[in-house]
Amino acid sequence: MSSLARRLSVTELSQRILEMAKTGVYRESVFEAFRPTATKKQIRAAIAHAKQFGLHSAPNLRDPELGTYYQVDLVRYQSFQEAIQASIIFDQGEDLAKRIMEAAQTIRIMLMVSGGLTLGLTALGAICLLMGRSHIGSSAWLGAVCVALVWFLQKNLAKKW
Repeated sequence: MSSLARRLSVTELSQRILEMAKTGVYRESVFEAFRPTATKKQIRAAIAHAKQFGLHSAPNLRDPELGTYYQVDLVRYQSFQEAIQASIIFDQGEDLAKRIMEAAQTIRIMLMVSGGLTLGLTALGAICLLMGRSHIGSSAWLGAVCVALVWFLQKNLAKKW
């Protein structure tokens, strides 16, 4: 299959649109460039996807025949370049900001669970020691130390993210 006949994914289209927009590109030029490899619907979806990575329009450069003029915010583009390369294939209309918020919420929940387990096992160990069950109490405290280490690791990794 030739490279022109091969259909591009929305992520691939987004990447190519962003590359074109580094120097500036009109909307109609984007449609013309990708007509052999994508439908107008796919190109529109790719433009919407690329906007999440720094693509923006320049209203003062709009042309009546060529349409919207697109440029890339290079600072934002550079910061998201790695994310674009490793991007999970998004469904059409899926919002990257929403996905990031869900990931952050998941991380917070993981930290709360491991912190809660640490406190619970510490309390259980203390209760067992007070009741004379030193073997079970010390095992619970050992579990609390292990979970606390997991919590500490999660917390430090979450800060880097």
